[in-house]
Amino acid sequence: MSTDVQTLTLIRPDDWHLHVRDGQVMQSVLPHTARQFGRAIIMPNLQPPVVSTDQALAYRDRILAALEGTEGPKGPFTPLMTLYLTDNTTPDEIRRAKASGAVYAVKLYPAGATTNSDAGVTDLLGKCRAVLEVMQEVGMPLLVHGEVTDPDVDIFDREAVFIDRVMVPLRHDFPELKVVFEHLTTREGAQYVETADGPVAATITAHHLLYNRNALFMGGVRPHYYCLPVLKREKHREALLAAATGTSGRFFLGTDSAPHARHAKEAACGCAGCYTALHALELYATAFDSVGKLDALEAFASLNGPGFYGLEPNANTVTLERAAMTVPAELPYGDETIVPLAAGETLGWRQVQ
Repeated sequence: MSTDVQTLTLIRPDDWHLHVRDGQVMQSVLPHTARQFGRAIIMPNLQPPVVSTDQALAYRDRILAALEGTEGPKGPFTPLMTLYLTDNTTPDEIRRAKASGAVYAVKLYPAGATTNSDAGVTDLLGKCRAVLEVMQEVGMPLLVHGEVTDPDVDIFDREAVFIDRVMVPLRHDFPELKVVFEHLTTREGAQYVETADGPVAATITAHHLLYNRNALFMGGVRPHYYCLPVLKREKHREALLAAATGTSGRFFLGTDSAPHARHAKEAACGCAGCYTALHALELYATAFDSVGKLDALEAFASLNGPGFYGLEPNANTVTLERAAMTVPAELPYGDETIVPLAAGETLGWRQVQ
């Protein structure tokens, strides 16, 4: 990897947590990801959710069709599909998913935790034990949205409580199950992943590396910085940045880029999610550069994720240069528009190849 003051060349990264929606709006956002990433774990929280292997394969076909004619010079983009875990998921469905060669993980949404999560799990160890046993047996990773949904738990404490209530007993009962703690947001979460026994890893978003919860309220309520899990205190941002730039190998890139039309964000009850697919690598480079750790970006973005999933790194590269990139104020989103994170701001890095 080149790390001179002007350029940054990386093995082509992958995005291990991505929302692309479906239909016409998917065609607007997919090219942004395909330009920067070789592969991406595709989230299954559509309406209705992707709960079967057949649905996942059909969704994959729609993604590939939407990308026809849009592939850039870096080669094809490969969607890695997931299933949405419910109280009714069966062990046989997990075996079908594994045998498909196209489904790479199963996603746990605690019921009501985030966008389109109403069909999520109500009691993981009580209702999904047989499924978890098969997942452990066949090596199918469980991707967890690591928050409890108990209304009595403060929203800023939900990740830490999830560790005690869900992760600890889950790891006790299924010590060989591969688990990815998605979009990690707290110091407690980083410490847990760093020291947990067994195959545990975590994705970290660019926005949780760059911003703390003050970003939600600078000059008024800023809905395009609202995501779930929400931005946390500065001490948590600093802990995440230390984890991402560290050497444990358990942390890797997952944008959680989540597109919502502008009107759905700027509403009385606005949707959660930050859109970062357009400029994800520039955001991550900015974060790593802020602590003088550009030399750690390739492991985080290009090597740790494939290592955890048992895949080879991509064979080609991408290059960024130290140059101004002004984030557009808005972008097309089907017949509507979407506002990217940091809209109107200038970043210090720009992808050139």
